[in-house]
Amino acid sequence: PTSMVFQDLALFPHLNVFENIAYGLKVRKFPRDEIRRRVKWAAELLHIEKLIDRRITQLSGGQQQRVALARSLVLEPEVLLLDEPLGPLDLKLRREMQIELRRVQRSLKATWVYVTHDHEEAMTMSDRVAILNEGRLLAVGDIKTIYEKPCSRFVAEFLGEANFFEARVTQVAEGKTLLDTGSMLLLAPSKPGLREGEIIQVMIRPEKIKLAKREEPINRSKGKVLDLTYKGAFVDVKFETEHGYVMLARFTSTESINIGDTIEVAWSAEDVIILRCR
Repeated sequence: PTSMVFQDLALFPHLNVFENIAYGLKVRKFPRDEIRRRVKWAAELLHIEKLIDRRITQLSGGQQQRVALARSLVLEPEVLLLDEPLGPLDLKLRREMQIELRRVQRSLKATWVYVTHDHEEAMTMSDRVAILNEGRLLAVGDIKTIYEKPCSRFVAEFLGEANFFEARVTQVAEGKTLLDTGSMLLLAPSKPGLREGEIIQVMIRPEKIKLAKREEPINRSKGKVLDLTYKGAFVDVKFETEHGYVMLARFTSTESINIGDTIEVAWSAEDVIILRCR
């Protein structure tokens, strides 16, 4: 069977926690002893056994999430659908519930299909991710591969910030492709079917950009720092290159950089990703 946790949870306010969890079992006319056993199991799994007699209106948002999940789990579904179940929660509680959901999913070793529009949540929650746009499946696979090597700009942007360039293929040889943006040379791993003279899009993730330590003729740029955004362990640095590109780099917070500074940055060929899905 398949079960679902709705975005608005769809809990019954006139029923207590036990009755909400047991609802689907009663509709299916399970024996009373089996209902009690399954409700007890789910409540203990989700740490809500002490709330079993409370009304839904007496629960916090996180507790209500657990009740909604328990109501689905007691049906022992082969596939559980979760439609943005953490959307209404504040950031702290959402992160706590992400950990809790992962714990439960791994303990049950069941298949969960988790719908979200939050790229950080998708990366946190998934073993495999499928990205859809307007009904079309654009990418499916493990999150690390799709994040680091997306095949389209939509997929790349959905999963995080990136720097994009339009470039002309100038040379393809020995598994590498030399690209010319018109003012900057890029070296990237090649992809099948590339032709010299072709115009393509490429991407570089902000965290792949490093402060340059040696002179390189390609995969390197110099720029003036426009803005700094401190984010704890790292700092986002927006800078304008000498060629007029506005780029984003992500450095550790230990780097001493100020607005107005001129910085030299570099990146490896492996981190220049050609956006092509075929």
